[in-house]
Amino acid sequence: MSSYSLRGLNWFNALSAGAKPVDGLPSSLKVADGVLGDQPVRFIAVVADPDNRFVRARNGEVGLLEGWGLAKAVDDVIAADTDKPHKRALVAIVDVPSQAYGRREEALGIHQALAGAADSYARARLAGHAVIGLLVGKAMSGAFLAHGYQANRLIALRDPGVMVHAMGKASAARVTLRSVEELEALAASVPPMAYDIDSYASLGLLWETLSVEQIEQPTTADLARVTECLNLAIDDVATSGRDLSSRLGATNRSASSTVRELLRAQW
Repeated sequence: MSSYSLRGLNWFNALSAGAKPVDGLPSSLKVADGVLGDQPVRFIAVVADPDNRFVRARNGEVGLLEGWGLAKAVDDVIAADTDKPHKRALVAIVDVPSQAYGRREEALGIHQALAGAADSYARARLAGHAVIGLLVGKAMSGAFLAHGYQANRLIALRDPGVMVHAMGKASAARVTLRSVEELEALAASVPPMAYDIDSYASLGLLWETLSVEQIEQPTTADLARVTECLNLAIDDVATSGRDLSSRLGATNRSASSTVRELLRAQW
């Protein structure tokens, strides 16, 4: 039994069946060009690599190789599709436990590597590529910021193992000088502190949540349902625009909306 999650890999394999793998990237990156419906798509996933030369990035974490690799995988699409009227969509399959924590990562500039990945996704979105994030497992910390968070639309599968947060519960408890039990009690009344997907959805950041039968290894029905939702998300970007304004509609984002309105009025 592996100590790392295989969700991202399994969903990548299912969604990209028949797609053309992209070579020249780290083993911890799975990238393939295929089609969803009649829409050309590049699928991208960060997966565990037990033989990763950076030991802190062997369980699916986003480290130096992964950050720069993501940036290349996305930049190549932007460059190749510059003059095309219909640009490829990017589907980021998200199952990342954290960024890689290590002395070598800090010394060699993990902040730059992850910023490069986030920048590439943002530039792809602004260049007209529909960027869709599919959350199938953990979407934690700087790893999610680098891989998935810049998406036009975020889709999450409904499962206790799908969670979004700045850090794991044990770490958050230490930082806030609480026990894990106290942290969970606080999260019940403060949605941004919670880990469950419904609390995250209440912040307005998810476009859709989906229930599936087997999240660890998708069934044919699961694959069909998720594929349909991805296609709908890509179409929605085409008709509704590529900005991130859809994230501000939820009740728990009312203050954010008010602040933006006041800033617009003053500027």
